[in-house]
Amino acid sequence: MPQILVLHASLGTGHTSAANALSEAYQRFPDVQVRAIDILNFTNDITRAALQTFYSQVSEKAPALYKLLYEGTESDKPDELLGSEKLLSIVGPPFFNDLQKLIKGTTPDIIVSTHALAVQVVHHLVQRGEYPGLHYVVITDFVAHRTWMAEGVDAYFCPSDLTREILADRGVPREKMFVTGIPVKLEIGEPKAMREMRAKHFLPDAIPIITLFGGGIAAERVRRMVTRLIASKQQFELVVVAGRNQELEKELEDLTSGEKVRLQKLGKIDFVDDLVAASDLVVTKAGGLIVSEVLARSTPMIIIDPIPGQEEWNADFVAGAGAAIQLRMPEMVPAAVDFLLKQKSRLNDMGIQARLIGHPHAALDIVEHTLDDWQKSLAGHLAANA
Repeated sequence: MPQILVLHASLGTGHTSAANALSEAYQRFPDVQVRAIDILNFTNDITRAALQTFYSQVSEKAPALYKLLYEGTESDKPDELLGSEKLLSIVGPPFFNDLQKLIKGTTPDIIVSTHALAVQVVHHLVQRGEYPGLHYVVITDFVAHRTWMAEGVDAYFCPSDLTREILADRGVPREKMFVTGIPVKLEIGEPKAMREMRAKHFLPDAIPIITLFGGGIAAERVRRMVTRLIASKQQFELVVVAGRNQELEKELEDLTSGEKVRLQKLGKIDFVDDLVAASDLVVTKAGGLIVSEVLARSTPMIIIDPIPGQEEWNADFVAGAGAAIQLRMPEMVPAAVDFLLKQKSRLNDMGIQARLIGHPHAALDIVEHTLDDWQKSLAGHLAANA
């Protein structure tokens, strides 16, 4: 019975969602014990709060600084502290002594890391000979930052061919890399007919449905987009999802449907995948997880307002693959929507490209690979000791 730890960090939602998807996939297999762990729960309250506040405040309110820090750690020069993956291996492990004690005490057979900080904490143990098991890295952004890399990793699971080529250029052996996509909820691997999803959630069947996921976007920018969209001369339903963003809900309170456009406003929902499957077009930010979920449903996207750094790279990848249009000005979203609704062939082509690069079964593919490796490793160990 293999013991498995799936490590993530609650810095953004994508890494956590990927870890939960992997945990769910492991539970599909008999005689497997799996735990999904937020590594920030194994540090002190001050460090956890500092890391979470730094990520949210700097990435959202000081994007230029975030970009400077993110790209500053991308240097290939080994003599530069900020230009080396050693930064996290030096700074991170001392704050995660309890996590290291857990790993040494429970000796899991497999560790899967879905955040670069987790990669470096495990790497620290491997270097000291204190973790003899298998270590896998699941990259949750389409372009891999250097901090995802570490010696002793048994395999890297990459979102795309581009990710694999970037890592290969940096010296990661190709035989250790597998293009699986970013793990998404297992339900996304199940077919859902557009018409059935519309009927299930009382959405119109005869007109296009545009869904705007606005929870991670500044409220005033969403308002500008929605105000112009509901003034469109084309007929469609606009569904705006605010998620946990109460400020956005208040910002949109006074807006109502237009002459041609019916507006539906939603808060936090538990049927995101149903809504994506029901939509002709999704407008969203460029988080690796939400982009992967939409791609897995073959739904075209308009990507807006990416955070400098990994979200910019995610947006470039998806737009470059032809599955999305990338816009930096929210005022351009209504014009892009009108264009795509008039050019149905372009919208269809984007859906085809999304299908080509989407990976609805990523979680199961990764889990099967790791369990197969473990069985081979166990068989080799038993044969050597026979």
